[in-house]
Amino acid sequence: MIQTPPPPPPAIEAPLLAESGPEMSVGTQGELRVAAALTDARVQVDSSFQGASIVLYGAVFNPTDDPTDVVVVVRGPDAPIRLVKKTRNLGVWLNSRPVLFEGAPGFYMTASTRPLPDIAGFGQLRRLGVGVDHLRIDAPEESRTVTRYGVRDVVISRLGEDYLDWRRAVIRLKEAAALYDTDPDGVRFVDRGLFRAQVELPATAPTGEYHAEVWLFRDGEPAGVSNLTLTVEKVGFERDIYELAHRRPWSYGVLCVLLAAGMGYLASRVFRRS
Repeated sequence: MIQTPPPPPPAIEAPLLAESGPEMSVGTQGELRVAAALTDARVQVDSSFQGASIVLYGAVFNPTDDPTDVVVVVRGPDAPIRLVKKTRNLGVWLNSRPVLFEGAPGFYMTASTRPLPDIAGFGQLRRLGVGVDHLRIDAPEESRTVTRYGVRDVVISRLGEDYLDWRRAVIRLKEAAALYDTDPDGVRFVDRGLFRAQVELPATAPTGEYHAEVWLFRDGEPAGVSNLTLTVEKVGFERDIYELAHRRPWSYGVLCVLLAAGMGYLASRVFRRS
């Protein structure tokens, strides 16, 4: 007996690719913008930490042929800095009155496709706080604000004209510790629109939350920015000690005293027997 085969299933019409494409790509294909990311957004610090090298990569979406520049700014957590200056009085070198700077970043680096003065003007860089010369460092305590030359809230500190010298000293000490860095050729385009930059964290990098800004400049004006976050945290036994010292300083101090007394007692017993 010959069986009749079943009829074929009805054809299903697939939607057109043009209609199913991502609306965001189509809607922003004519927009100048920048996007970036980090190869590692979390760095773990332990007793064997010798620093870390992180790659920041991204892409520039430029619908025109106008040249653009990319500037990467990475800023670590702020921390107070206490400085003293050697002064000579009657032939004796003495420390001056301490100066406390508040709000100086513990880590700061800039990387760019060209030197910053070639990318944007002084006023634009100062307004954005881009570059170590335009870094905003809070004035020392006992400061006041006045109006100078029509500009309001100009900070006047007790250091007077020596303020800039003290500020340069802060930057110089940070640069010597490899915590501040400026690389005018640190951003490199590896392909059309694709770029990369290297973020080098030294072994002395402070822990906390870091903020990275990727600025896109065209014709000396900021055309876009991408914000990223990097976390540097202690792990293991070092983290437990760190949290105890910061959350319970009195307990940490008492524990250190007891530990030192115990070690001293054991050392005296050992040497007495020998």
